Amino acid sequence: MRKIAVISAILEDPSDSQQKFNDIVASFKGLIKGRMGIPCHDEGVSVISIVVVGEMDDINNMTGKLGNLSNVLVKTSISKKELD
Repeated sequence: MRKIAVISAILEDPSDSQQKFNDIVASFKGLIKGRMGIPCHDEGVSVISIVVVGEMDDINNMTGKLGNLSNVLVKTSISKKELD
């Protein structure tokens, strides 16, 4: 069942986790419809939102890998409606 989702992430130590985060995101490039990143230099964090469309297993896999990175907080909002 395909769904649309928004993955939100806060990188609390971007200099340490940004490259690993980007590598994981790149490995799921087939799911990604859009991405917005906001570096908050004064606060020492980066905030990233990624819109994805795909099977639930793939969305969960991506979210899980991102969430396992140290100093990365991840939340996902998933549509209730299934896509055709």
